[in-house]
Amino acid sequence: MDMTMLAKALAIGIGSIAPALAIGKIGAKAMESIGRNPECTEKILVPMLLAAAFAEAVAIYALVIAFSIK
Repeated sequence: MDMTMLAKALAIGIGSIAPALAIGKIGAKAMESIGRNPECTEKILVPMLLAAAFAEAVAIYALVIAFSIK
């Protein structure tokens, strides 16, 4: 039982590192782009939200794997 809890913790912990970094980079680059060209905010917002959603999906997959470990 103790090793399964460790496996679950590692699965979700390691699986959430890359999405967290990706979402941070997506937000930083979007804000940088909006800062350089404020009139393109509408063109930047939708792709930024889609990219953040896809990055978040990877973290959700890690959560599903963590729940499936028995």
